[in-house]
Amino acid sequence: MRSSSSSSTTRGSNPRSLACLVARAEACTVCAANLPHAPRPVLRVSPSARLLIVGQAPGRRVHETGIPWNDPSGDLLRLWLGMTREQFYDVSRIAIVPTGLCYPGTVKSSDLPPRPECAPLWHPPLRATMPDIQLTLLIGAYAQAYYLGKRRGRTLADTVAAWRDFLPDYFPLPHPSPRNRLWFKRHPWFEQDVLPALRKQIGTAGLAGDNGGAHQQPMSSREIQD
Repeated sequence: MRSSSSSSTTRGSNPRSLACLVARAEACTVCAANLPHAPRPVLRVSPSARLLIVGQAPGRRVHETGIPWNDPSGDLLRLWLGMTREQFYDVSRIAIVPTGLCYPGTVKSSDLPPRPECAPLWHPPLRATMPDIQLTLLIGAYAQAYYLGKRRGRTLADTVAAWRDFLPDYFPLPHPSPRNRLWFKRHPWFEQDVLPALRKQIGTAGLAGDNGGAHQQPMSSREIQD
């Protein structure tokens, strides 16, 4: 599913206007000339969502399926959050809007950055339709640069280590890509200290699963395979 919206209305949110906004975002061609394939924006929003996940941009597999975080990075992210796929894709509770809505392509086997035109164009109006957001996960340097600006640290590690400074609105995280295994190895405090705090914040936002998923022990990033 490329996008979804709840039929409920929250503090004046208009499902029809939200549907129109999502339709406009999905039809966007602003960056088309700079993309390797036809635009396929991937997002999931709902006026009742309480958690907003902002990553970088769809990868190749997500572009092909139209399902956000439908790849090994998503598998690890769900383990970090202690969520099943069913819980993670419950759009009534969790919205997913990447910094760049479309797959930007690759260079030397690495994904290109999200297109710079995208976030300023679509994040403000989309975010305005979700008044119940309690916490926004900023995954990776691009999401942190857009939302935190000069408040972020000198490095991604500095920003993640200072996660307390950005609460209650934001929680910065590294990207859960298997390519970042070396980063996780060099920063063991992330799995030891930050992930338990993340799970606590998820519980505080009322997003802990009925099966107690948010209280399961985090699986190490080294256990996710390509």
